[in-house]
Amino acid sequence: MNWLKRFCSIPWIKKWLHNSWGVTDPALAKKVFGLSFSNPVGLGAGFDKNARYLHELEILGFGAVEIGTVTPLAQDGNPKPRLFRLPKDRALINRMGFNNDGADAIASRVAKWRGAHPNSTLIVGGNIGKNKITPNEDAWKDYQICFEKLFDVVDYFVVNVSSPNTPGLRALQDKDALHTILSNLQKINATKNTPKPLLLKIAPDLTDEQLDDIIALSTELKLDGLVASNTTIDRRGLYTDATTIEAIGMGGLSGKPLTNRSTDVVRYLAKGLNGQVPIIASGGIFNAEDARVKLNAGATLIQVWTGFVYEGPSIVKNICSKL
Repeated sequence: MNWLKRFCSIPWIKKWLHNSWGVTDPALAKKVFGLSFSNPVGLGAGFDKNARYLHELEILGFGAVEIGTVTPLAQDGNPKPRLFRLPKDRALINRMGFNNDGADAIASRVAKWRGAHPNSTLIVGGNIGKNKITPNEDAWKDYQICFEKLFDVVDYFVVNVSSPNTPGLRALQDKDALHTILSNLQKINATKNTPKPLLLKIAPDLTDEQLDDIIALSTELKLDGLVASNTTIDRRGLYTDATTIEAIGMGGLSGKPLTNRSTDVVRYLAKGLNGQVPIIASGGIFNAEDARVKLNAGATLIQVWTGFVYEGPSIVKNICSKL
């Protein structure tokens, strides 16, 4: 990514990169929760955590980039090594732990990028979370801080309570805890001249009963969308040998092994919500066929992450050209 940044600073190379990998077909444009996406392929949170590569990612064709997860205070995340490839499974395991520069620094960086690229059509989502040191009972305060600091610079928000890499975070997917966080953000949102779309990102490991709670909350609190799904803690059915998996240890699994489960979650949510709440599908999307399966299951937009790592910079163009 740093080399890409250098290349993009040279006009003729930047033009060549855009011609090689950019996506410009207006037939791919979508309007979702009031925002105009140039195409349905976004980059999931956790890649450009600190909003350092927005211009370069737009040149690669992404219709949207979700920055973060952003926390109020900067934090280092978990000890390294914390990111592992499983090539046999076309998967990754990560336990990054919300490493980021903090809400103030990231908000400033996005504002600077917007000033430098006023004609950009890239949609920027702000994925927000809590600091590791913040107890769960005070988590709503961290989400509020991030919401307020990023409000003027991002296009939409995603509340992340589903990462397996911050101790106790997934407990916030409990209906009561979620209600506290989301209702508070919606109250603040309602005071704004132009409220921002508010989405919730969920884990693929939820039971049907828990998904029913998400459906009920989405309706009650008038959420603008859902992101399904985050990484999984499930390790069943992997081709990588058990000894290697055990040596890697804890973390969220993403990529091909997540494909079917994330699709099932999208389908369940879409059916339960009767298509009334847009769903961004994430999990095991490597090509146009993977994308089409998610869209047919009820998703409106898609996000790649592990697919981007394995397929490389042509992934957006490859998916869009066949959609």
